[in-house]
Amino acid sequence: MSREDLLAGLMAQAHEEGATLITLRSIVEETSELAADRVLVRLGLADESAEGDLDELRELLRAWRDAKVSAWKAFIEWAIRGLLAALLVGIAVRLGVWDTL
Repeated sequence: MSREDLLAGLMAQAHEEGATLITLRSIVEETSELAADRVLVRLGLADESAEGDLDELRELLRAWRDAKVSAWKAFIEWAIRGLLAALLVGIAVRLGVWDTL
């Protein structure tokens, strides 16, 4: 029996006998699972390789985040080095080192 058939049977039971709490919960559960299956099919994630694809995407995202962090660290290091170099040049000018050269 497919999920669609099971859901249709539950709906018919709720219509004929009245909707008990158990029937309503079953309807919600089956509807949720059916909707999740449809979403996975629409996204192309319903095949056996989907789990591996998602793992690869997670690894790619993790690598991207690591690269962003590394890039920011490198930028900050170079900015600090530039500021220190400018400070040293300023001190050298202030002390008159350029005049001796």
